[in-house]
Amino acid sequence: MKLAAALITVAAIAGQGVAANAAVTIGNAEHGAVLFKQCAACHRIGPHAQNNVGPVLTGVVGRRAATYPGYSYSSAMKRSGIVWNDAELDKFLHAPRKLVPGTKMGFLGFKRNQDVADVVAYLKMFGPVRSKTATRSK
Repeated sequence: MKLAAALITVAAIAGQGVAANAAVTIGNAEHGAVLFKQCAACHRIGPHAQNNVGPVLTGVVGRRAATYPGYSYSSAMKRSGIVWNDAELDKFLHAPRKLVPGTKMGFLGFKRNQDVADVVAYLKMFGPVRSKTATRSK
């Protein structure tokens, strides 16, 4: 049920601000979970995730690049100024080193647009991280 809701949400988000004749690739979070196994060699995701070879990806969608606490980012990533929205994730997941020359990320990128859309749909299931400060102030 959660996956179906996530797919509907992703479909609705993907349709916002898109010209009537533009092609939109709608992500399948379930397939994204399978593809994420490639990412899991270096990254973790979920409520108890910790930095590994790569930073935690929980809440990455909408987050400024190189800001997850406790991870040692490359200078290139720190200088990138990227906010991880759909368009930036699409470019990065296709060709990380092209978007951010000097990134520490060794993955060469996904070839298929559908694979990128599926991984982004999966990442969106792990929305923004609430900080411990925000949680305590309730």
